[in-house]
Amino acid sequence: MGWTKSTRRKLSLLIITAIVLTFLAFIFLLYTERITTISRFKLNCPKRNSADDRSLESDSIDNPGDDILDFDPDECSVNHGKWIFNSSIKPLYTDRTCPYIDKQYSCIKNGRNDSYYLHWEWKPDDCMLPRFDPEIALRKLQGKRLMFVGDSLQRNQWISFICLVESVIPKDKKSMKQGRVHSVFKAKEYDATIEFYWAPFLVESNTDIPIKSDPKQRIIKVDSISQRAKNWLGADILVFNTYVWWMSGLKTKALWGEFENGEEGYEELETAVSYRVALRTWANWIDSTIDPSKTKVFFTTMSPSHQKNKEWGNVNGIRCFNETRPVTNKGHWGTGSNKEMMNVVASVMRRMKVPITVLNVTQLSEYRIDAHTSIYGELQGKLLTNEQRADPLHFADCIHWCLPGVPDTWNQLLFAYL
Repeated sequence: MGWTKSTRRKLSLLIITAIVLTFLAFIFLLYTERITTISRFKLNCPKRNSADDRSLESDSIDNPGDDILDFDPDECSVNHGKWIFNSSIKPLYTDRTCPYIDKQYSCIKNGRNDSYYLHWEWKPDDCMLPRFDPEIALRKLQGKRLMFVGDSLQRNQWISFICLVESVIPKDKKSMKQGRVHSVFKAKEYDATIEFYWAPFLVESNTDIPIKSDPKQRIIKVDSISQRAKNWLGADILVFNTYVWWMSGLKTKALWGEFENGEEGYEELETAVSYRVALRTWANWIDSTIDPSKTKVFFTTMSPSHQKNKEWGNVNGIRCFNETRPVTNKGHWGTGSNKEMMNVVASVMRRMKVPITVLNVTQLSEYRIDAHTSIYGELQGKLLTNEQRADPLHFADCIHWCLPGVPDTWNQLLFAYL
């Protein structure tokens, strides 16, 4: 029996309806999957700039372990950011609780009355820097040698690192042996050492062992490093710096060969030229000696000095004396940080075979005019007298940093990279 026209029309309508409903269901599923995928991407994105993410940022501050998981050095430009005042911040140590701080850096102990400089934290623009966790840091150093190599600012950072971790180590499980050139802190429980080696130029000179304070007497052996570097062998983590000792004049006395004829054999070169030759000597030693599968190498960029108060707009000030707040002008850069020298570092490292992790502390430190030792430090091993403190124009130290202070942030960055 054949289908009637009416029946055939109804059947066609049902088929068309079924096809349309199936198509709509398929579209709905695609849309739902797309929303789910976008949501997942947003949750995993390391950048946190929106207001909706502020609660996530706060949660991570309370959970340092989460910070470490979030931090990605390839995604985070740590030198772009700002200092945020946080009165709830309590440093992990003070210059009274940490027994290893030199008098040179013990600002509160030496009479500094304001403590605002202790409550600023560095916030990169596009990520979160993990809080320093002493126990996690020590676990990362288990069975290893961490060695800081460089000048007194590198020593500043070395002492900061020790003070950040030593409070969680029992008294009978730690020791310190201080030497004129090589100093070693031991965390016996972790079979770890945190060491400092004095080498302000990295390469050899006639002025650092023993120290000659007169820059005119300094002759730098720019092509020789082996006598210093043999003491760095066997370290698992090396952290280098060299800058401030180079900045004593427009020219430096550079020598190739032996020191015996140094008074006759040196050449006066532009400082940036000598710096480049010396850094190439260092780079050649690293490339020819260091096995990157066994040793990780860091380089701390230049620490700025703040000698010219007019550069940050305080025309009535005296260098860094009595400064109590960081500079807020975004991208502030003073003459205490030499861009030509920084470019030398970048150009030398681009040619190296061994990967170098750069701790770029310069820009974030440029803002911190308030955190130097100023008149609360030492001069040639002695605390400043009352007469000297009354003359900050000549005696304020606007190079070194109070501890606790800015070098703790440098080590927070190092901790994130470890």
